Amino acid sequence: MLLTFSSQIEASDQERRVIAGQVVPFDQVGMTSAGPVIFKRGSISIVDPNKIKLLANHDNKEVVGRATSFHTTDTGIYGSFKVSASSKGTDYLILAAEDLVSGLSVGVDVIKSAPDTKGNLVVTAGRLIEVSLVEAPAFAAAQIDRVAASETTQTEPTKESEAVMTTAPEAPQEEIKAEEAPVVEAARPRITQPTYNTMARNPITSAGRYTEHKIKAALGNFDSALFVKAADDSMATNPAFNKVNYLSEFITNTAFGTPVKDSCSSGELPDNGMTFSVPSLVTSAGGQSGVAPAVTVEAEAGAVQNTGMVTEFLTGTISKYSGMNTMSIELIERSSPIFFDELTRQLQNAYILATENAIVAELTASGTAATAQAATAAGLIAYVAKETPAAYSGTSYVAKNYLAGVSQWGLLIGATDTTGRPIFTAAQPMNAGGAAAPTSIYGNVLGLDLRVSTRVVDTTIDESAFIIVPEAVTVYSSPTAYMSVNIVANLQVQTAIYGYQSVIVKMPTGVRRYNLT
Repeated sequence: MLLTFSSQIEASDQERRVIAGQVVPFDQVGMTSAGPVIFKRGSISIVDPNKIKLLANHDNKEVVGRATSFHTTDTGIYGSFKVSASSKGTDYLILAAEDLVSGLSVGVDVIKSAPDTKGNLVVTAGRLIEVSLVEAPAFAAAQIDRVAASETTQTEPTKESEAVMTTAPEAPQEEIKAEEAPVVEAARPRITQPTYNTMARNPITSAGRYTEHKIKAALGNFDSALFVKAADDSMATNPAFNKVNYLSEFITNTAFGTPVKDSCSSGELPDNGMTFSVPSLVTSAGGQSGVAPAVTVEAEAGAVQNTGMVTEFLTGTISKYSGMNTMSIELIERSSPIFFDELTRQLQNAYILATENAIVAELTASGTAATAQAATAAGLIAYVAKETPAAYSGTSYVAKNYLAGVSQWGLLIGATDTTGRPIFTAAQPMNAGGAAAPTSIYGNVLGLDLRVSTRVVDTTIDESAFIIVPEAVTVYSSPTAYMSVNIVANLQVQTAIYGYQSVIVKMPTGVRRYNLT
């Protein structure tokens, strides 16, 4: 039935033939065509609302209207849709008004997503393709909350009703390749076939009944043999049906973090050039650096001494750090999306490994050797007590970080006082020396922030720890970048990661290298 309405009513009420409601909520789990999905706030982009069609049940041949506007709140995306003046549009308008079709469902071209610990696909970036009227939405909140339709009919249609929307889909604005991103339709799947459940009648209900039928089967009882005889077929004899399922978890020992970089101050590299200079007024032990102006006490009417300031430059050399992985086109097209997540993560870990090693090398080369101490609890305490005042004396800044290798970490965890009580791992120590727990590579040693790194030498020898004034050493680094290059000859693809870094120890006395007795 085609409903028409007068121009007078249309002019006085712009909401006629309108369906509106929340099309998708944020941070809620919904069962979609891709399984359980959560859309995060800001995850769905809408380039041109006027080009978003209103479909019936995600069928491109069932176009019933077009979007007029969208607006986003903290809880979700709301949309308003003008239903076409076709008979199909009128039918769905009536169904919506009578609450027979009560759901709004989105079709989203997923650009970026990742599974969470509960198995839900969390979408963080996507593009809205269409919105559909459905009987039962994937999200309970995606319901139609307003239907405006005229209840009067006329034989003369208005200009609006004359423009009957065709049910044939328009040509797509741009070609969407299937392999580029999955399209998630947020409509709850409907079960159209009945499900039957039967229980096998098996007389073996306990270990005793199994023994009974095992004996009877050995004596030739055919009925007992049916229940205890080994199967003729198994996965070993039919390997073609033994599908291999790969779990999403990935085992690796390449996760390092950046404890070395975190122990230093950070700077941003200049936009160009492979070297840069930083003005310095630091006076080195050999007196080869800058000279600060001096103030002296003079007698009345005495001459003022002329002590001019002399500055020099510290030069930083920028190094490039890069790595690459070559993949076949088959691996790219036929593997799970998890592969790309892990490839990216492993490239990042490899980049961190190289840059952390470079910082440790500079700390070792330019830092100041500490007074020799034993590899004992008393020696480590003396190391802190001796070198933190020395760092302040040489830089006018206080030391804040204790960077240690895993061997020194073990010494701190097992350190005890003369009565055998732990010094750094006690729950409620009488004299708190800090916190060095086996479950965390971050802690506290006599007021210094402890950071444990596998990049620092892992035996308690020279340079197995550093006491650092952050202002004394700066790490200048650029963001990491990725690059893909197609090799046309064999259709392989190279994915590379690269970036730039420079480390300058500005005040060598602010880096106190552990020195073993």
